[in-house]
Amino acid sequence: MTLRIAEIFGPTIQGEGALIGEPTVFIRAGGCDYRCSWCDSLHAVDSAYRHDWALMTAQAVWDRVRDLSGGRPLTVSISGGNPAIQDFAEVIALGTREGYRFACETQGSIAKPWFGSLDTLVLSPKPPSSGEVVDWAAFDICLTQAAGCPTVALKIVIFDDVDYAWAREVSAKYPQLPLYVQPGNSEVDPLQPVDLQATTDRLLWLIEKVTGDGWFTPRVLPQLHVLVWGNKRGV
Repeated sequence: MTLRIAEIFGPTIQGEGALIGEPTVFIRAGGCDYRCSWCDSLHAVDSAYRHDWALMTAQAVWDRVRDLSGGRPLTVSISGGNPAIQDFAEVIALGTREGYRFACETQGSIAKPWFGSLDTLVLSPKPPSSGEVVDWAAFDICLTQAAGCPTVALKIVIFDDVDYAWAREVSAKYPQLPLYVQPGNSEVDPLQPVDLQATTDRLLWLIEKVTGDGWFTPRVLPQLHVLVWGNKRGV
C-alpha cells in the first residue's frame, strides 16, 4: 500500500490549534474531498497537483520523519488536504513504537479507525464562507472513531459575522470539545507577502467579538506560522 504525500517537512512549530507552538514534523497528505473557497493548501488538495505528490510506503514516510527529527521523538502532525482519505495506521504504529506522538487535523467528513490511535485529533469543520456544507452525521462518526484518542478538539476558522455565529452554534452543539478559533487568512498565494497589519486587524476583530459578547468558551489564536513566515510552504 502506498500513500500520496504532498510534502514532509520540519521540525518546525505547530502554527495553530490545540498544539500551537509545539515542535512538530508535518506529514501533508495529498488529496481532499473539499474545495474550500479560501484554501491555503491547494498544492495538497487539487488533483491538478497530483503529479507533484510522492507515492510512498508507510515505512518510507516514517524513515523520512525519523531522519528529519534525528530520531528524537516529538509530535508528528498528519494534515492535508484531508488525511482521512488515506490509511495512516501503519505510520502511526511505526512512530508510536519509537516514542513519537501523533496529531491529526481533518474537517470531520471521513472517519477512520486510526483516529483512536492518535494522541490529538483536531476536527476543523468548515464554516459557511468555505462554500462547503458540513455532514454532521459523518462528523459524529469521526468522534466515535476517536474514542481512544486522549485529546479531541474543535478548531474553527472565522472570516466574518456569519462564520462567527455559525461557530457559536457548533460550540453549543459540542460543548464537551475544547474550542479554538482563529481569524481566516484570505491571502493564500505563497509567492505574495502577507499584509501583517490586515492579519492582526482580523485577529483584533475576533478578539473583540468574543470578549464583547461575553463568549468565554473558545481560545482565540492567531495563525502563528502566517505571522512568522507568511504563506511560504514547508514551514
